Amino acid sequence: MKPEDEPVLPKSVKLLWDLDSAGSRGPKRGLSLEQILSAATAIADAEGYAALSMARVAKELGFTTMSLYRYVDSKDTLVELLHDSIFDGPPELPRGDWRAALEAWAWAEFHAIRSHDWWLDIPMTGPPLGPKNMMWLEAGMAALSTVPIPEALKLQLLVNLSIYVIGRTRFLRDSLKQAKQDADYTGILTAVLDPERFPAVTHALTNRAFDDDDMHWEEADFTFALARLLDGYQVFIDARSGG
Repeated sequence: MKPEDEPVLPKSVKLLWDLDSAGSRGPKRGLSLEQILSAATAIADAEGYAALSMARVAKELGFTTMSLYRYVDSKDTLVELLHDSIFDGPPELPRGDWRAALEAWAWAEFHAIRSHDWWLDIPMTGPPLGPKNMMWLEAGMAALSTVPIPEALKLQLLVNLSIYVIGRTRFLRDSLKQAKQDADYTGILTAVLDPERFPAVTHALTNRAFDDDDMHWEEADFTFALARLLDGYQVFIDARSGG
């Protein structure tokens, strides 16, 4: 490929893949990209995604905002770096069983996002491009490597699984917040529902469908829905492969 034909890489991609000398403009003053990302993550963990700004990160580090711009050219770039940085990786997956591997992959993504659930508020403007996301993609695609379906379908299955994890994690985060506000959920429903108008829901309430105190609802809900999704994957793969 001729130099003029090479793609122009965005600043964020250069930083993600260590192709850019962050902090090359002006004195470095002992600051690093890793320190900036660590400070930004700590702020978001404590105060939420809305609290993130270049000025807020600079204040956390004890530097001027302009010092940060020697390393990260904009908040948008910072956010793109954070989109990749919360993921350790790649996840350890069992071998020889694609379903067990995808289940472990989904749980690893679930826990990674739950640990930094402000990540869910980052706008999705395009597919991930960072090295950590690519390591996760590599692990997932490797888990499907022996499944006899086209590579494009393997990628679709994995992307669909990730979308499930993100959507379910967002639902759980938001519903848990609401549940804390409405602590006596079943009590409220019992008080307002007319058994003649809502007989099925009333029957479920009477049979304690909503309040099994021994169940970890957050994980039980994720487990149940993930199992049903993978059931569908099994049927799809068997049909495509003649299995």
